[in-house]
Amino acid sequence: MFKPLCQLIGVALATLMLIACEPAAAPEKSQGMGKLIGSDQADIERYARVLPQTQLTFPEDHKAHEDFRQEWWYLTANLETLQGEPLGLQWTQFRIALNPESALSGQVEDNSWATGQLYMAHSAVTTATDHLAAERWSRGNPELAGVDTAPLRIYLDNWQWQSRSKDLFPAILEGGDADFSYRLKLGSRAPYQLQGKQGFSLKSADGAVASHYYTQPFIHIKGEVTVHGEVHQVRGDGWLDREWSSQFLTGNQQGWDWFALRIGEHKGQETALMLFQLRGGGDLSSNPGANHFFSGRLMYEDGSGRSLSPDEIQIQALETYNTKGKKIPVKWRLQVPAEQIDLTVSALNPDALMPLTIQYWEGPISIEGSHQGRGYMELTGY
Repeated sequence: MFKPLCQLIGVALATLMLIACEPAAAPEKSQGMGKLIGSDQADIERYARVLPQTQLTFPEDHKAHEDFRQEWWYLTANLETLQGEPLGLQWTQFRIALNPESALSGQVEDNSWATGQLYMAHSAVTTATDHLAAERWSRGNPELAGVDTAPLRIYLDNWQWQSRSKDLFPAILEGGDADFSYRLKLGSRAPYQLQGKQGFSLKSADGAVASHYYTQPFIHIKGEVTVHGEVHQVRGDGWLDREWSSQFLTGNQQGWDWFALRIGEHKGQETALMLFQLRGGGDLSSNPGANHFFSGRLMYEDGSGRSLSPDEIQIQALETYNTKGKKIPVKWRLQVPAEQIDLTVSALNPDALMPLTIQYWEGPISIEGSHQGRGYMELTGY
């Protein structure tokens, strides 16, 4: 994940609806993601700042960081049924502070329903022929949505990540909607991976925006997924992204393309590769890479890894798919020449546009080329 910033747009719309009790205007299609999820700079500066000297610590940083404007807990999973059919699953919980005062002070009015925090959750199941998605909203309240720490629980209604301890693993993940549901056992013994420079992840070349960001790309999963009433026993691999910040994009950034890749063995170890590009203005097809910002990291199961510099990464869209009035690039070439990595990634189901408050594309992918494997892809701003 560098992970879905677009959901924050939905959060902003929900905030307007919950606080102002008036319909929120739909965003203009011509607007970029940076403008849509941006805010007044003076307002942003009243929240906590992402600083390069901040040291991430565990299990403390699994919990909510309510003095920052927004954050997420984001899981994607490449699963397989007993019949060998691939199945992708995504679960995310988002938190956003409703105003700087409540975020920094932690105080709200003396009212059990008053809150300084808003929560939203997204979930989806994708097969080769089906894509089902749902979302939920809630004010922060111990009875409705929030994050408990002992043991760790991230929840919104009955969608929840329930750990046995203060750490993220082992845990049970459960959720779903009328058309799909799941109950999965999650485990991992691999160390967490800090993105960027020790968890300080830049989102622009000028250093104007950044997040605190860590990843667990080596999660083992088993359990069951129900689709249209049919129960499937599944096994597979998961990937968790954790990010928090008070500003994720500059106003002129159009959107992003994010790739979570498990590429098998590389240099003698099981390896994961995260790549993303934040797109500047301009036509991607006629001027690929113009004003774009690239980031990535090679991650090994023993906890070692290497953050990639922007000039080491090459990302090229190869094929597009027309869905619901949008032209989505669903096949890509990804290269890290210095590591002899040259991959072609293709969507399991190209029709995986998320039909939520704000639309974006997300789904499982297959990997071919110098390495083989599976992963997940998220595309926004198209």
